[in-house]
Amino acid sequence: MPDKSNHTDEFSKRAKSYTKHNIIQKKVAKHLISNISSKAKTILDLGAGSGAIYELIHGDIDKFVAVDLASNLLKLHPKDKNVQIITANFDDKKLYESLELFDLVVASSSLQWSDDLPNILSQISKHTKEIAFAIFCDKTFKTIYNLTLLESFLPSSQFALKELEKLYEFKYEIKDYKLDFKDNISKFRYIKNSGVSGGKKQLSYKDTKKIIKDYPLDYLEFEVLFVWGKVKEG
Repeated sequence: MPDKSNHTDEFSKRAKSYTKHNIIQKKVAKHLISNISSKAKTILDLGAGSGAIYELIHGDIDKFVAVDLASNLLKLHPKDKNVQIITANFDDKKLYESLELFDLVVASSSLQWSDDLPNILSQISKHTKEIAFAIFCDKTFKTIYNLTLLESFLPSSQFALKELEKLYEFKYEIKDYKLDFKDNISKFRYIKNSGVSGGKKQLSYKDTKKIIKDYPLDYLEFEVLFVWGKVKEG
């Protein structure tokens, strides 16, 4: 499986196929947004991609800032007078120097790519009143990791919750998703095209053959940590 450092190149390169294959990400975004009770007027979307969050949010929004480093995905993001699109790495501290305070920061299916999750959680806390996060965790593709003896590059839910507790008051939910496929080749193609797997080091030829031949399930597994909350006072 790949790790995190070059995931943006993969997202940009596969922008068209990503929009066709991001089935789980769409479900995740819908669940995340459906559990936000406040009526935020200013929203920052980190890892905005092609605009799933913006398309789901209804009502009057004064300002919506969409941040992503995958420029080809951002080209697909809805355009409007209240939408500002920024091509940037959300791990970059310089990004936050130019940002104001937002009513809400949303990060759906993106924070797992951070090279320094504690740091980005700290940066976000300085620029918002409220948060809504969906983070893919290390039980995603767990059978593949067990089969290939590779280590997941995704954070554990325990680690993410520990870091979140330092800065935020929140409620959370951990949901497991399953996505069915007709054969193992289809599973591998989904991993390659969906963007779920990241981008630096792809599966070796040997590991790929092993998955296609020996993967025992009719579905792929996903684990997602959902968080809704606010910044701690003081």
